[in-house]
Amino acid sequence: MATTAINNLMDYQHAVAADYQTNTNVIGRRHLKPQMVLNLIITLLFVALVLGLWLVWRTQWVLFFIGGFCVLIGIFYTSGPIPLNRLPLGEVFSGVTMGFGIPFLMVFVNVLPQSFVAVTWQWPNLFVSGSWVALITLVLVCVVPMGTIANVMLANNLCDLKEDTANHRTTLPMYLTHKQALGLYASLAYGGFVAIVLAVGFGLLRWPALIVLVALPLVWRNTQKFLALQDKVKTFKTALLTLVAENIALIVALMLDWGLSR
Repeated sequence: MATTAINNLMDYQHAVAADYQTNTNVIGRRHLKPQMVLNLIITLLFVALVLGLWLVWRTQWVLFFIGGFCVLIGIFYTSGPIPLNRLPLGEVFSGVTMGFGIPFLMVFVNVLPQSFVAVTWQWPNLFVSGSWVALITLVLVCVVPMGTIANVMLANNLCDLKEDTANHRTTLPMYLTHKQALGLYASLAYGGFVAIVLAVGFGLLRWPALIVLVALPLVWRNTQKFLALQDKVKTFKTALLTLVAENIALIVALMLDWGLSR
């Protein structure tokens, strides 16, 4: 939430096109005071810091550095001298941080260290132990959220290409041809299904995980609509619908897989 607020504040303060501040950005549209938005950001970051330190105290000290790295990406995603979302790697940072980083931390704080990842420090030695099988399984499972989250940003950048050019924002579609950008969008939309099939094929997940494929027809229709037209009002929502459909199907599939193992 803090990252979203920072994003809106930075875009408002650094807008080049005058009508963007008044008609597009939520701060100008809702007549919000920038100082109030800044106070909200500070409050959200403080709450996140307190909760994060509590989790560190309850689990392992290494969580401080892993979680802190993710928080820094969130802060500098839209702020600083060179915001990450204005670089052609914005999709990578958003997809990997939220699509893999958050699930990784969720598993990290909820399972026994020896069954996932454990880090011990006995000066001057640092030992890392755990399960490669568990880590690889998590990576394959997280291809769904990584791909769909990255695709939301990619869809947004494709729809805002002219606006971003006017506001001197450099995004991934500007470095790719239009055909390449659309090809990447399709690959990210379908890649999660391929990863789950591979996980089942290698025996990392059980067959109920394949239930995620029930979302494939809806994802295909949404993807075809966006590939035909990239418009913020008419088709951008298809990227959000794909994200919801794929991830809900994944949650149901994993719950059934877990239930079978009980």
